[in-house]
Amino acid sequence: MTPGVAGASVRTYLADLADLDQVHATAARVRAAEPRLDALVNNAVADGGAEPLRRELSTQGHELRFAVNHLAPYALVRDLLPLLTASAPARVVNVASIGQEAIDFDNVMLERDYEGLRAYCRSKLAMITAAFELAAELQDSGVTVNTLHPAHLMDTDGVRAYGLTPVTSVEEGVRPTVRLLLDPDLEATTGRYFDQFTEARTHDQAYDTGARKRLMELTHRLLGQDVSGST
Repeated sequence: MTPGVAGASVRTYLADLADLDQVHATAARVRAAEPRLDALVNNAVADGGAEPLRRELSTQGHELRFAVNHLAPYALVRDLLPLLTASAPARVVNVASIGQEAIDFDNVMLERDYEGLRAYCRSKLAMITAAFELAAELQDSGVTVNTLHPAHLMDTDGVRAYGLTPVTSVEEGVRPTVRLLLDPDLEATTGRYFDQFTEARTHDQAYDTGARKRLMELTHRLLGQDVSGST
């Protein structure tokens, strides 16, 4: 426990999001230790990579970007739902990206035609699509779920490692993220995608009911969950 601002305290829980066992264990620790959870921001990311043609795998053998950017945050939300719903109203904010590409369900793990940025863009669309589904499921629970593109090419290690030139500051991406977290006018807003401060339309595949069903069936299977989220 670390002293924080204005008498608050910060408790840190560490996990490798490339290992779903650690994700589940961390969620269990949070549930055991915390009396309430008002908000969850899924911001950790595996980006395009410094070696974008080198395909990497998670601990469970899934394509790394799909695992870290989609499976891990979805698993974390699922595991923390009892605490979130008990704390309602509560908010889940997924930090996604304007970089999106349709998922090829015959090549989800990119065993063919691998490229790091392609993997990243597909994983971010998976994150957005799953958030839409989760928001619909939780419609009457008091827990909202939204996603956003925070800012374009922020000045991060990942952007630089891929060889891109940053054009915005991290602070510029923080502001729209915090707005989704705290703005009282958005208390009932759920199942939306925002481009910074503006509600926007995401990739067409996210609105395809067949693709959404396939993604969620795959996600639950990979996580060992039934449709109720049980493991």
